[in-house]
Amino acid sequence: MIRCLAVDDEAYATKIIADYIGKIPFLQLIKTTTSAIEALTLVQQGEIDLVFLDIQMPDLTGIQFLKLCGSKCKVILTTAYPEYALDGYEHDVIDYLLKPIAFDRFLKAANKANAQIMPVKTASPIVPIIQNTEQNNPPATSNPDYMFIKGESKNKFLKVNYNDILYIEGLKNYVSLFTAGQRMVTYQTLRDLETQLPQPPFYRVHKSYIVSVNKIRLVDGSQVYIGEQAIPIGETYRDGFLNLIRDNEG
Repeated sequence: MIRCLAVDDEAYATKIIADYIGKIPFLQLIKTTTSAIEALTLVQQGEIDLVFLDIQMPDLTGIQFLKLCGSKCKVILTTAYPEYALDGYEHDVIDYLLKPIAFDRFLKAANKANAQIMPVKTASPIVPIIQNTEQNNPPATSNPDYMFIKGESKNKFLKVNYNDILYIEGLKNYVSLFTAGQRMVTYQTLRDLETQLPQPPFYRVHKSYIVSVNKIRLVDGSQVYIGEQAIPIGETYRDGFLNLIRDNEG
């Protein structure tokens, strides 16, 4: 059996995929979800063989998802946008299904997946993939101006200059690092990343956010503004953060 996951930010679309999966004997539906982050966590845990994946999603686009999951599972893209087909095939997707998806076209894609996945499953069982952050990150150096974060494939690391980071958002087992012109997503908890960052200038203001104090434009009540981006200040972190601001008051 091929263990399947249906991912789409519209629940009705996952129900259609789930119904189609139920009609095909060699497919087993593990879960449907409207969260790309939840889906990526399941893939990282080694619980999924095949993902039916939408491209336009709020937290992670389908292309970002493909980059992060690497070769941990096979993917069939499901989308209303034909212009993404080339990007999808560059990431070795099995097929590209345009909505609305007819069952006969879905079955053809499923048969292609069966031909690719089942020989591998028969030859060697699926072993859950456990990410070890300490092993995947290169050792720290004495240079305090930058850090490396894990990229979308094995042994790929992205160099990030501390001075370029505006703020960081935690999303379960993933973090998004925001710079002036880029958003980078890596498989790591916000707590682990916090221990790697120099303090100052970085300060945790919320259970889901770390900010660079150097980049703050305005502090207004329970919010911090970096550019036009409003970031909440959590109750747990409020007093310590406001004390930091007062200590640097001119």
